[in-house]
Amino acid sequence: MILLTLGSYPLPFDRLASWVDEIAKENLLKEEIFAQIGYSNYIPKNLSWKKMIAKDEFDKLVTQCSGIISHAGMGNITLAINIQKPLIVVPRLVEFGEHVSDHQVATAKKFEEQRHVLAAYTKEELKGKLMCFKSFLPEQRYATPQKIACKINEYLKTII
Repeated sequence: MILLTLGSYPLPFDRLASWVDEIAKENLLKEEIFAQIGYSNYIPKNLSWKKMIAKDEFDKLVTQCSGIISHAGMGNITLAINIQKPLIVVPRLVEFGEHVSDHQVATAKKFEEQRHVLAAYTKEELKGKLMCFKSFLPEQRYATPQKIACKINEYLKTII
């Protein structure tokens, strides 16, 4: 199962909901897609969905899914990296009334450059990345050098 999560930000993300629904209709993935559509007005016709889901249900879906499609919010990005799940992000955009700034574009680009996520900006890019994303393993994200040094120091104190 692939999990689509549009988040709980109080603006619709109909663009991504409709793209994934259209891709699901083509049945190229041969896998069920479940969507948490949040405040989106678009209602999917080709996949199971709920507006909102409780945290425990979300955690269960994340554990069970083979990969995640999401907005480019930091919560889902760090979650996917930490649990090593493939993640495709599509940034919310101001021009479509999906957010109040385009900061998610910079987030998506930076995290894709670092091989933490795959990013898509069009339906065709999303479809292409979906065809290979199960083999994508996010690079681990490490803390700042100071935090790493502190961890090493703590460890060394335990063995000396």
